[in-house]
Amino acid sequence: MSRAELCPVSKLEKLLLATDGSPYSEGAVREAISFAKRCSSKLYAMSVIEIITDYEAFSPQKIEDTLALRAKKHLESVKAMALTEGVNCETIVTFSEDPYLSIVEEVEKRQADMIIIGRRGRTGLKKVLMGEIATNVIGHAPCKVLVVPRDAEIKYRNILVATDGSSHSETAVLEAIGIAKRCGSSIIALSSIRSESEMEEAKANVNKVANLARKEGIPVETLIPMGRSYDTIVEIAGSGSVDLIVMGTYGKSGLKKFLMGSSTEKVIGKAGCAVLIVRGEGIKPSTV
Repeated sequence: MSRAELCPVSKLEKLLLATDGSPYSEGAVREAISFAKRCSSKLYAMSVIEIITDYEAFSPQKIEDTLALRAKKHLESVKAMALTEGVNCETIVTFSEDPYLSIVEEVEKRQADMIIIGRRGRTGLKKVLMGEIATNVIGHAPCKVLVVPRDAEIKYRNILVATDGSSHSETAVLEAIGIAKRCGSSIIALSSIRSESEMEEAKANVNKVANLARKEGIPVETLIPMGRSYDTIVEIAGSGSVDLIVMGTYGKSGLKKFLMGSSTEKVIGKAGCAVLIVRGEGIKPSTV
């Protein structure tokens, strides 16, 4: 197997694809099958049917049954695509008032190593990927989460990794370096600042990444932009050939804000490329 065919991310025995069948899930479906093929992973394709409680004039059961049939039809098409690529795929349809809980519970049940989701969708997954519930998926999932916009394709040319020097961003750095080494990628190490007083710390952060990358023979560029972390991440990712952003689950200062609350939505919602969120070693997800 050539380097280009190696599994980009280590320890991907089982993948869970969360899809709602909308065009916004197309990128996630494509990348999930690609990952499963390259990594010889078992793929679980899942759709969440949101339980309806507010339709007094209609039949909730009939509506849910109709949505379930649509979901099953969509998942069967995903399974067919996976099988043509030699990927073992199992389909799952669940009902839930809280879609993120269903996704997290299924991941734990199947012991999946990564969740792959689209950036926007309809019904349940729209809520999963926008605002508070996006934070819940990322914050509660016991594994990596890959968010893929509709038209994004991961070609492993340039990987952007943002660091604030915390142990959580260090985990993201190691993940990015591992991917770059397996796939022959270049790395852009970014540490944004809000004032000149933060410059020395930011330099130390990106230089640490550069030293680690160069030891592995990986081309690396360091950047210290002025501005909000999520703005600089999106701007720099969009100005070049970056096709993957790698971030840690938690961090301090700017990155903490990026990964908690509305800033998560801003980066994931605006970035034109895929975003991989990794959990720090030894960090347990909070209790659901």
